[in-house]
Amino acid sequence: MKPKVVIFADIDGTILDDQYSFTEIQPIILELILLKTSIALTSSKTKAEIEFYRKILGIKDPFIVEDGSAIIIPKDFFKIKYDFAKQNRLYRVIELGIDYSTIREKLALIQKKNNATIIGFGDMTIKELAMDTELPLNLAVLAKKREYDEPFKIINGSEENFLQDIKNEGLSYTKGGRYFHLHGDTDKGKAIAALKHLYIDEFSKVATIGIGDSQNDLPMGSIVDTLIVISKKNRIAGWQKVLEIAKTYALQTNKNP
Repeated sequence: MKPKVVIFADIDGTILDDQYSFTEIQPIILELILLKTSIALTSSKTKAEIEFYRKILGIKDPFIVEDGSAIIIPKDFFKIKYDFAKQNRLYRVIELGIDYSTIREKLALIQKKNNATIIGFGDMTIKELAMDTELPLNLAVLAKKREYDEPFKIINGSEENFLQDIKNEGLSYTKGGRYFHLHGDTDKGKAIAALKHLYIDEFSKVATIGIGDSQNDLPMGSIVDTLIVISKKNRIAGWQKVLEIAKTYALQTNKNP
């Protein structure tokens, strides 16, 4: 029986390099698409940001936004029935996180309690955000369109106490390459597990690969069949390994139709 190969792929530092370029990885992604592999982008980025990269890369599969806060599924992708929170003409959305306004309110309370100074994406103008992240203005606009998760930096105050109070409020945080991310009690691992279950219900036999570069990608390790953790030095080699695995499954399919 033909396995459906599903790749859960981080974006920053994994598909994109430090200059937000993906030119070295794009040919590999094209080969994976030609192998009919599903590439489920799994990121702290917003839906608007991920849509931008999906369009350029030619990816049409479900994706996970804002550190596992929601699963976005193209409307006609799965034939099976499944529960979802909302839909529009393009997508059905499974929500696992808390809405952004609540996250911002909680962040303000924790900041006040700790007498700390923090700065989040919601505190910055588009130009300030572009400068702080080194994003071009058009992508800074998309990064501001947050629905569930707030990236922030602690400027002064006790980092340990601040992060403990996040847990005391029943919230979670992850540490990305540049920022902490405050969100509900979810993570990439929980969202990947939920989406993997849908793939299994739809295709029966599924082979899963995870690829990422930071601490908040580690929860996927207990969910996927193969986890590839990369760094700046071995980013391309990591993707070549993903392609090698996908081709192995394709060859097995050809031998055993």
